[in-house]
Amino acid sequence: MSITDNLKALKEEIESVNVRLVAVSKTKPNEDILEAYQLGQRIFGENHVQELVDKHESLPKDIEWHLVGHLQTNKVKYIAPFISLIHSVDSLKLLIEINKQAIKSDRIIDCLLQVYIADEETKYGLGYDEVIELLESQEFQELKNVRIVGLMGIATNTENPKQIKEEFYELKTLFEGVKLSYFKNEASFKEVSMGMSSDYKIALEQGSTLVRIGSDIFGKREIKHFKNTEE
Repeated sequence: MSITDNLKALKEEIESVNVRLVAVSKTKPNEDILEAYQLGQRIFGENHVQELVDKHESLPKDIEWHLVGHLQTNKVKYIAPFISLIHSVDSLKLLIEINKQAIKSDRIIDCLLQVYIADEETKYGLGYDEVIELLESQEFQELKNVRIVGLMGIATNTENPKQIKEEFYELKTLFEGVKLSYFKNEASFKEVSMGMSSDYKIALEQGSTLVRIGSDIFGKREIKHFKNTEE
């Protein structure tokens, strides 16, 4: 199936449940992104800062770019002027740097706190207690140019749907508790970013508001090597 066919089928499936689609375009050429763009897709997700910057410069300016991969503090300055949403905030140190660069760009940058929900050591993210610790810290209270709009999580890479369902359920439960305790009166705190090509159907059942889908749209990704990046 083509990108067009894949995207049409996906949009029909997820828009009926009022979920937004992040088309993960990492390693994909601009032509592929433009094909999705012509169908009305406007949210695209990238993993690597350099690739994201290059694509932002050469593609239509009404694209809403999301950073969905691990972000190093020394790379924040390159995306701060234009990024729409950073899904992968996994430390207070990173949040402080995003705030600093947002001030320089005269912006408020929307962020999701990435929560460690997988049974895998290779995944990034804050523990449940670390999420609370961050939100209650004096340093966080002083940040005026970042806005936490929700949580993100990556489930374990497993064939066991029950485990994935439990991990997503726990993330949604944490989201609801955090919303009640810290963002009760903030309508902007509404996003639960969970679900990728392999598990988005389970994520939809568990209350995802943003699904990050790459290979089910664009096909299997190519492996590229980026100089001087470790995201």
